[in-house]
Amino acid sequence: MSNKPDSTEHQTTSSMFPLRFVNHAFQVFCYNTVRCHAIYNDFNFTPYKADERPSPAPPSEDYRDHWPFASYAGIPNFPLPAEVNWTSLDGVAHTAQVDIGAIFKNERVLYQVPDNQIPDGSWGGEPGIFLEINDRTISVYMKAFIATKAEQIPGNKDSNFRDDVILAWTHTY
Repeated sequence: MSNKPDSTEHQTTSSMFPLRFVNHAFQVFCYNTVRCHAIYNDFNFTPYKADERPSPAPPSEDYRDHWPFASYAGIPNFPLPAEVNWTSLDGVAHTAQVDIGAIFKNERVLYQVPDNQIPDGSWGGEPGIFLEINDRTISVYMKAFIATKAEQIPGNKDSNFRDDVILAWTHTY
């Protein structure tokens, strides 16, 4: 598990570890805001009409488990920080710069699969990085498609992977 780099369960002889990335995908989600606006890599990632009308609460307790892979792919590591402007539910306006490059400065993929359970040569993709604005809190997550040697759903031959959403950084304003 890359998010625990000193873990002994990840000792392996393969040269692909630790898993690293040089490009990434990106997406923004806004919840519980009066308005929300986000720019990253000179692109407006503001969800549809989130800068014009309130964004709803998350749809369920496990909503992050249902996030798709990030929609804007192929971003080289790392552009300038994300510029976020939003109004929390209490009516307070906020501005923040979220430095994705500083959060992922070591370019290591975050995942929860023991290295010895990942097939040799299976990593070559780019992870998704998600910026979530939820009321007064901004959080940054990573989601990567990690192949596994074993089925994750017993009996399902198409389940040899994990795509966990991992918290990398959070700040409440």
